[in-house]
Amino acid sequence: MKHSIVETVIGAVVLAVAAVFVVFAYSASGIRAVSGYELVARFERVDGVAVGTDVRIGGIKVGTITRMELDPKTYLAVIRLSVEPTVKLPVDTVASVSSTGLLGDKFLQLVPGGDEKMLPPGGVIQYTQASVSIESLIGQFMFSQGGADKKGDAAAPAAPKL
Repeated sequence: MKHSIVETVIGAVVLAVAAVFVVFAYSASGIRAVSGYELVARFERVDGVAVGTDVRIGGIKVGTITRMELDPKTYLAVIRLSVEPTVKLPVDTVASVSSTGLLGDKFLQLVPGGDEKMLPPGGVIQYTQASVSIESLIGQFMFSQGGADKKGDAAAPAAPKL
């Protein structure tokens, strides 16, 4: 009987330590929805981003993507994002899908413009730049002619005869 009580206590301690680690990891990771005002942006492509993806300005997280849907009339991806209430964005702000590196995680990058008029809650970001597909860039590079002119190669002078 003593063995089962000791095993039960040790099991409870292990579960408590695991719960502490989970709470610590969640709080330290920054994975949380930003509560603030909502904005809308329309994109041609949004490869690599999803609900919960960071919205950043200058590399600093200022928001979160809260909803994504397809507009059935224009076939554009409509992204709804929540931005911290302390961050006021000009109406000429540009939204683009960026990545942390060549093959890194994607995020939504906001580049504030210079207009004095600010986007209201529920406003639409007019200027967007779609994500770049690495696969299509590699395909274009591989299958392009590379700028070599075949006629120029044929007109090269012949080697002198010895």
